Amino acid sequence: MLDPRSFRDAEALAALRERLAARCAGAELEALLDRLADLAERRRAAIGEADALQGQLNARSREVGEKKRRGEDVAALRAGLGELSATADAAGQAAAAAEGAFLEALAFVPNVPAADVPAGDATHNRVVRTWGEPVAPQPWHRPHWEVGKALGLMQLERGALLAGSGFPLLAGLGARLERVLIGFMLDLHTREHGYTEIAPPYVVNRDSMTGTGQLPKYEEDMYRTTDGLYLIPTAEVPVTNLHRGEVLAGAELPKKYVACTPCFRREAGAHGADTRGLTRVHQFDKVELVRLERPEASPGAHEELTGHAETVLQRLGLAYRVVLIAAGDMGFANHRQYDLEVWAPGVRKWLEVSSCSTYGDFQARRMNTRFRPAPGAKPEFVHTLNGSALALPRTVIALLETGQRADGSVELPPVLAGALGLERLEPRGG
Repeated sequence: MLDPRSFRDAEALAALRERLAARCAGAELEALLDRLADLAERRRAAIGEADALQGQLNARSREVGEKKRRGEDVAALRAGLGELSATADAAGQAAAAAEGAFLEALAFVPNVPAADVPAGDATHNRVVRTWGEPVAPQPWHRPHWEVGKALGLMQLERGALLAGSGFPLLAGLGARLERVLIGFMLDLHTREHGYTEIAPPYVVNRDSMTGTGQLPKYEEDMYRTTDGLYLIPTAEVPVTNLHRGEVLAGAELPKKYVACTPCFRREAGAHGADTRGLTRVHQFDKVELVRLERPEASPGAHEELTGHAETVLQRLGLAYRVVLIAAGDMGFANHRQYDLEVWAPGVRKWLEVSSCSTYGDFQARRMNTRFRPAPGAKPEFVHTLNGSALALPRTVIALLETGQRADGSVELPPVLAGALGLERLEPRGG
């Protein structure tokens, strides 16, 4: 959530409009900002009236008390006091309603982009660095769904039979490969990168989804239970909310967490492309990094967190590129975002395998997560960050398509071969 002071006057609102214009959100966002400007003015007026009446009530109450102590008749004053109290209560309720309407609308306003984020849509995304040499596609390169079927790793038709399209089923070495990958990534991040592992719930309440920005804007994209809980779209939601409503000591920061959870996303495949195989699915596993930082440390933490996700790809020997995402292509809550795109020679595409984002205090305001910079100091909002390190489906895609050989086998990177007990995945019967 943005700082409500962004709507304190015309100058502040103009500055906000200029920063949000980089998102190219168009007339809908402009109309929302106009509405918020009106709601902010009503809020100021209602709060001002309520404060004034409460001040009068307090002064009148003190006057009654003083006269009563002096033995004077206060009957007339008391009669007026009751009427003033009722008026002040009504004004307080009106102020609370105006505050609620303002905050409800503010929850739909996206985060402002950082100063170095390119303005515009996805065509303005910028590659900032690359690693590794992309494998040149050969005539025998096949897409992962064909490779996975030939190797007996995937049974996508059976997954569709059980739950519908977009719910993949891995079997045998396919399931083992995912399990080994998860263990490798969790061990790397806990042992070498200093993250604390969390095993969170896979369902969360509405406050948690609102805290990280999924609600209310993306309500229709979420899986919801009959009792009002939500299946998590990412471990970001429960893990970032671990300290919702808390005031942390400055010495406790940074908080660095890692979790592997299933992720549930109703909108997968809605774009009408990349719906075959594992590219877009409704359920998948993902290892997620989450950090809570002091504001001054968050830019450096964003670079470090992104580097931790890159290390996974480097250890797996997968060629990738780091893309600074343009404002109009960023997520709703994002302040600055890097995507890691891995090369998949079978489908001949760069596939996003990780998004590493910093949110400033946007999520922390929604969660009311603060810290004291020093003992006795006024609490400040933390800055939150997270990144996929990594999402499993597209990591598996890249491994199968990069490692495949002309004979149909798939060569495994050394960091996985030892745990799996084999250096290659061979076609069934081969």
